[in-house]
Amino acid sequence: MRPGWRAALGAVLSIALIYWTLHGVSPSEVAHRLSQADPLLFGAAMVCATAIFALRARKWQTILEPVTGLLPLGPLWRATAVGMMVNNVVPARAGEIARAYALTKEVQVPFAASLSSLAVDRLFDAIVLLLLAATALLDPALASGTTLAGRPLSSFATGAGTVVLILLLGLYALVFFPKQLLRLFELFARRVSPPVEERGRKVLETFIHGLSVLREPGRFAAVFGWTMAHWLLNAFGFWLSFKALGISAPFSAAFFLQAFIALGTAVPALPGFFGVFEYMSVQGLAVYGVSQQQAATWAIGYHLFSFIPITFIGAYYFARLGVRLRDLQSSAEATA
Repeated sequence: MRPGWRAALGAVLSIALIYWTLHGVSPSEVAHRLSQADPLLFGAAMVCATAIFALRARKWQTILEPVTGLLPLGPLWRATAVGMMVNNVVPARAGEIARAYALTKEVQVPFAASLSSLAVDRLFDAIVLLLLAATALLDPALASGTTLAGRPLSSFATGAGTVVLILLLGLYALVFFPKQLLRLFELFARRVSPPVEERGRKVLETFIHGLSVLREPGRFAAVFGWTMAHWLLNAFGFWLSFKALGISAPFSAAFFLQAFIALGTAVPALPGFFGVFEYMSVQGLAVYGVSQQQAATWAIGYHLFSFIPITFIGAYYFARLGVRLRDLQSSAEATA
């Protein structure tokens, strides 16, 4: 994938955030604290950090089933690992394209359908992360006067619940009133540019097709359940690594922190979100009274050791499947 201005901006922003986060933090103290971490708890946290991708593959199977039929789990797992590896080492967030493309290398799935299903996947992520974050912000373990960005945390919980409701209403509007919404889009886009109208309609139609999962309450519940399992396991990994490093924070802190970090990854960043992850971790853990030194140690250790396993696993499957970066570029351009 060719780097562009977003990749350059991401590199600059990530470097600035790394400097901001680590300014005043002792590297020798970070190394010492990591060397003193409980190896069993930290190792278990890394197992959780890798196992979540198997759960993501299982969720993807349920999302795709109305469109493609029941696919074997193996290709979905391998494609998921490839996508995460590419996100970790290639700029411009090429991982989703790599994940969709890798699946088409093993099973007969149209690339457009594979790619649109990932948008549904991420929307479920957003819904569950916001719900868990709202739960964390209402936890009595947080002091009632605690604020974030000068606002009480309860207001963020209310806002998260409102966003979840809006997302669900928007999704079901697309499911049950697709023609009306497409017509509205065409009326708006036609005034902007005919090419915009054409490309936008194609994207919307593909996305609406991927929302087939929402038409069946049982399937919706299954996808929601797998998404919840994914993020509960991820939070459990966070909490285990807190304990491994002697950080006193409630389990609900992991709910808040994973959503807070996900919010930060919306900005351009280096591959693997280095810099952004560390900055958001330090700021998020500060809400729970964790010192900058402790939080930076956790962020560096957790990020690095969770990065390594899935990157090597994905690299192995990348080579085994014969995926090439230039193929990803061609696929991205074909769907643009």
